[in-house]
Amino acid sequence: MASENLKFLKKYLNNASPTGFESSGQQLWLEYIKPYIDEYFTDTYGSVVGVINPKAKYKVVIEAHADEISWFVNYITDSGYIYVRRNGGSDHQIAPSKRVNIHTDKGIVKGFFGWPAIHVRNEKEQPPSLKNIFIDIGCSSKEEVLEKGVHPGSVVTFDDEFMTLNKKYWVARALDNRVGGYMIAEVARLLKENKQKLPFGLYIVNAVQEEIGLRGAEMVANQIKPNLAIVTDVCHDTTAPMYDKKVQGELKCGKGPALAYGPAVQNNVLRMIIDVAEKNDIPFQRFAVSRYTGTDTDAFAYSNDGVASALISLPLKYMHTTVEMVDKEDVDNVIKLIYQFLIQLPNNHDFRYIL
Repeated sequence: MASENLKFLKKYLNNASPTGFESSGQQLWLEYIKPYIDEYFTDTYGSVVGVINPKAKYKVVIEAHADEISWFVNYITDSGYIYVRRNGGSDHQIAPSKRVNIHTDKGIVKGFFGWPAIHVRNEKEQPPSLKNIFIDIGCSSKEEVLEKGVHPGSVVTFDDEFMTLNKKYWVARALDNRVGGYMIAEVARLLKENKQKLPFGLYIVNAVQEEIGLRGAEMVANQIKPNLAIVTDVCHDTTAPMYDKKVQGELKCGKGPALAYGPAVQNNVLRMIIDVAEKNDIPFQRFAVSRYTGTDTDAFAYSNDGVASALISLPLKYMHTTVEMVDKEDVDNVIKLIYQFLIQLPNNHDFRYIL
């Protein structure tokens, strides 16, 4: 990986991009991708779309989501302690003793989730819950908290940064799914640097608000009205402890991109992706979903009159924690698979089963 690519990835991952407040991360992403696209547009809620060949009638989307889970300040006690509510699927069990950043109009306010010592509590009766986790920012009154710019509705993110583990894993909070934003940006870079001329319009979409119901993708799909959508997101490495592989399937970091089977995944698109992977010796894994994928694939697939869609997932350990973990080779292979798929895709290809 070139040093400038890694520099961008670190900066992008370390930057906070909570659901509904993604603007700073979106600006970073846009500045990185600008040299590789012909034009771009944004929508009302902050999704960003880079476009190659904007005048082409046949439209192909590659997509990831930009937002991370977080917390909202919900209640401030008279003694200056702060109680929270979720913004997305934040896990109350990992909160105690974690450092946090509270985002205010006056800047970042530092704090942490406090927790009583083990020898003064009954563990069976007092596990972490939304009712008892609290943030301490070193204030002794509600008035002092408010003076710092913290108020109900202020957004809270964990204070954790990117690291490399054992020279082959990347670890960070919010790899779900800013690593997806990085991967689709790298596809655009490769197309530009390799001087690939696509016969169709390519829309590189970094959508907001996935973590609370695929809302950003829902809006942008209706705006673009694509013919085809390839979505990338993360999935669970189920070989880590505490997973039931009989229920959740078997996926492992380092074994390649994971291709989803399910109703929202258009089978002819999936067959083409598998064919591309096999022809280019790209390792891949397979997994099944039920009624929905739980990713922006669903929003694109069922938008407009129906959009041929597929999901290429990146195996990840410890989802929705501050130590999400991916294998660098898997990241490279997701980028390669999307790139190779695009350069072989015919213009105006019709993926319908019955013609």
